[in-house]
Amino acid sequence: MRTADRSDAATDLAGQIVDALIEPVLLLDPNGRVQRANAAAHEWFGTWIDRQSYVSVLRQPGLLAPVEDAFFRGTPGHARFSHSSGAVETLFDVTVTPLRGGGARPRVLLVFRDVSGRHDEESMRRDFVANVSHELKTPLTAMRGFIETLMGPARGDPVAQERFLATMAQEVARMSRLVSDLLTLSRLEGLARRRPTEVIDLRSVLAEAVEMLGAGAEVEDVTLVLEADTPAPVRGDRDQLMQVASNLIENAVKYGARPGGVRISVHRLAREPVLRGPAWVLEVSDDGPGVPPEHVPRLTERFYRVDTGRSRAQGGTGLGLSIVKHIVNRHRGRLKIESTPGQGTTVSVTLPEG
Repeated sequence: MRTADRSDAATDLAGQIVDALIEPVLLLDPNGRVQRANAAAHEWFGTWIDRQSYVSVLRQPGLLAPVEDAFFRGTPGHARFSHSSGAVETLFDVTVTPLRGGGARPRVLLVFRDVSGRHDEESMRRDFVANVSHELKTPLTAMRGFIETLMGPARGDPVAQERFLATMAQEVARMSRLVSDLLTLSRLEGLARRRPTEVIDLRSVLAEAVEMLGAGAEVEDVTLVLEADTPAPVRGDRDQLMQVASNLIENAVKYGARPGGVRISVHRLAREPVLRGPAWVLEVSDDGPGVPPEHVPRLTERFYRVDTGRSRAQGGTGLGLSIVKHIVNRHRGRLKIESTPGQGTTVSVTLPEG
């Protein structure tokens, strides 16, 4: 077999191996350009990387150095590579391997292994313990006091018993919601890097949410108004987007004006610059007291409340907007909160068109 034929056969075999691997893989030719990228690599980095220089594809100095060592010294190496997609950041452990051939410089194989879960686990555990301990300590302490009172001074007082038992029932219900929201966040964190693939109509999701929450809003003297005239196809998880719509509408009802109105709308953008394509924008607006500007950037933090007493009195867990943020991130969308004291609050969710 001629040398050229052997080289072509080796190239074809290397390409087949690259395509067969599940993890993102890049094969660089001796000139430093992407000779082959498998489907996983195209999904993470985009199809534009084909035939591009590794410098423009990788960019991060921590990874460029071992790639250059592989090219010029023929030495293998490892590096960490951070890749951002919207608000989701993924950490890869990259194996860099020179593949010797007949030329002066080798080809270089890069295999990317996602290690984000391991990296985030310890931080998540610390945050979970600290936040949950803080949130549960106050109601548990109060309930312990109620129980001691019911077993002691209020043992024969029916009026006190009824009052304390009603308060205990409210606290138990709030703790139950807290546990449910924490489990929801845990599931969302596990799904953060798995983008939904189903195409759904966002308008129908909003209509269902308005119908479901309309009666409760009327009790609070709040009118829900839906402004959505055309189908709004997005790529998403219907149940999660229903949770987004429900959380935003419930917040607007809770913290808006009474009597008052909540406006829910959806409109299309021909091109959203950050998402680099057409998108649909969901907006939920109230005409309540609004939020002071210094609080707005922190509203999506776990357990952050502008008015702690009011939020807890209304059964809030402080996790609603954090859940919304995680769902929007999973859908590769954008979340924006605008509020002016005395003029109300508008929360907008921008999702790529399906």
